[in-house]
Amino acid sequence: MLLLLEAGLGGVGAHAQVLRRPVPDKLVVLTFDDAALSHATYVAPLLRQYGFGATFFVCEFREPAFADKTKYMSWAQIRQLHRQGFEVGSHTLTHRHVNRLTQEQLGAELDSIEGRCHSNRIPRPVTFAYPGYDTAPVATTLLPARGYHLARAGGSRPYDPVTDNPLLIPSFSTSGPDTAKVLPALRQAQNGRIVVLTVHGVPDVAHDWVSTPPALFELYLRYLHDHHYTVVALRDLARYVNLPEAIRTIPPRYENLK
Repeated sequence: MLLLLEAGLGGVGAHAQVLRRPVPDKLVVLTFDDAALSHATYVAPLLRQYGFGATFFVCEFREPAFADKTKYMSWAQIRQLHRQGFEVGSHTLTHRHVNRLTQEQLGAELDSIEGRCHSNRIPRPVTFAYPGYDTAPVATTLLPARGYHLARAGGSRPYDPVTDNPLLIPSFSTSGPDTAKVLPALRQAQNGRIVVLTVHGVPDVAHDWVSTPPALFELYLRYLHDHHYTVVALRDLARYVNLPEAIRTIPPRYENLK
């Protein structure tokens, strides 16, 4: 009994160290991947209407080529997202999966996005999204050394700040026409859990298999607004989570994040 009590008290203490404040119900993070043109032309104006925060994870695809501005944002448009109050995060330069990279190669990918942000007067990224949702120890080792405290993967489950390392944050995808997977996901933002959504283009003309239909995207935003959700960027989770402590004390779990 004494051992159980001590274990329980240890758990409470650990929770108190990881959390800066209680996580409210209906807390949702919006993230957008791949620098799709529709992020600037369609998504950002809608988010501003609702007063929602968001993180845009940018990269420069090689295929279709990032130079095709009918498919991807320009860096001037990415800079405008920052000026509008949104967060710009790193998705590697060329959308390379981190489980196929050495530490030096991943560092070069991070350097390239950071350099482009610097040239465009965008703050150095502090959040990261795993291309293809592929995670690896090379990233969870290098990212905090480079000043990144939050990194998003997949997994189709909510983020629990007490048990999930913040360098391996799970998320739900909105890709496709199925509202039956998105709306139930949003309802899981309760009891200390945070729902993070991964959105690609709205629509995504470069990679149509991950496209979110605009009508459904508007439905999701209306749902969040009408049901009084708090919608923030990934960086804003630092208000609730002691990120350095969580990175240090919560063991990384790489499984079930695709």
